[in-house]
Amino acid sequence: MKRVTINAYQVGLVFKNGVYKRMLAEGSYWLMPTDTVRVYDTTAPFETAFELNILLQDEALAARLHVVEVKEDEIVLQYENGLLKQVLTTGRHVFWKGIVQYKFVRAGLNKVQITENLDRTTLQHRLVAPYVRTFSVESYERAVLFIDGKYAQTLAGGVYYFWKNHIPILIGKVDTRQLQTELNGQEILTKDKAALRINAWAQYKVTDIEKAILQHREYDKQLYILFQLALREYVAGLGLDELLEKKDTLAPFILQAVSDKAAGLGVQVTGFGIRDIILPGEMKDIMNQVLVAEKKAQANTIMRREETASTRSLLNTAKLMEDNPMLWKLKEMEYVEKIAEKISSISVSGSGVLVDQLRQIFTPQK
Repeated sequence: MKRVTINAYQVGLVFKNGVYKRMLAEGSYWLMPTDTVRVYDTTAPFETAFELNILLQDEALAARLHVVEVKEDEIVLQYENGLLKQVLTTGRHVFWKGIVQYKFVRAGLNKVQITENLDRTTLQHRLVAPYVRTFSVESYERAVLFIDGKYAQTLAGGVYYFWKNHIPILIGKVDTRQLQTELNGQEILTKDKAALRINAWAQYKVTDIEKAILQHREYDKQLYILFQLALREYVAGLGLDELLEKKDTLAPFILQAVSDKAAGLGVQVTGFGIRDIILPGEMKDIMNQVLVAEKKAQANTIMRREETASTRSLLNTAKLMEDNPMLWKLKEMEYVEKIAEKISSISVSGSGVLVDQLRQIFTPQK
């Protein structure tokens, strides 16, 4: 006989000639020399090289164990005393009951949606994160969710979690803020065959993400073409001079022409404008010559108008002086004053009145 002692928080399993016989709880026992005892710590997981199915036939032992079987398409979150300890994968896992408080949360990986009651902290835990797919949608974005190639739902801003498995997931995002596209270097012929290069801009917002993503491929490129065609239609219908005169009406025309078609793309057009209208080098020279000629003609017209007004004023003055001798004398005195400002002295000889002499000097004889 031999004496075996099982301490607190221990369990002993008795084997005879390699065959399991019974379980020993805490205490002292006398065993036959042919019996062997394996002692296990109940604060640690139960691990044994013997066939577990045979051991579990002992109801006393089975009552002391947590047996967790995990299938291939699932995981089990193991908590010890309220803390996540590990993630159990495919296989059979056994733990002692009693000392350590275990909790097991089973999660099926054969689906995409996380239906288990798991909070964000758990899903972001370093042990669980490898089994989770995470997608972020900003507050100014909208997204469409495709599961296994099929449209599932539209997502607002937020963080979304899905189980990681063989089912493919795709998220298409769209920025719902006001966006701008540039239409640069648009080479267009006017109605009178003048070649222009136009730089323009357009502003828009995505209002219906399902139309934009689900019903159209590359909606932004399609919108660009709509603006481009409307711009060409407008410019090609006007001559160069008419286009330059009516350029303020271009934006309203483009917006009206594009708005309805853009709505079919799930887009609202909010603005359009022309940044530059660039003429070819030869056309620039011609336009400059025309501008110079126009300015010269305007200057000549102004000069002639001023000369005519001046002549008319002189004629009116002459008529008044002819009819009014006093006005004539005043004019004479004005001339004398002007002459006196220019010269330092005047010598007058002979007889006669001074004014008559000056009049003879400065006025022509009739």
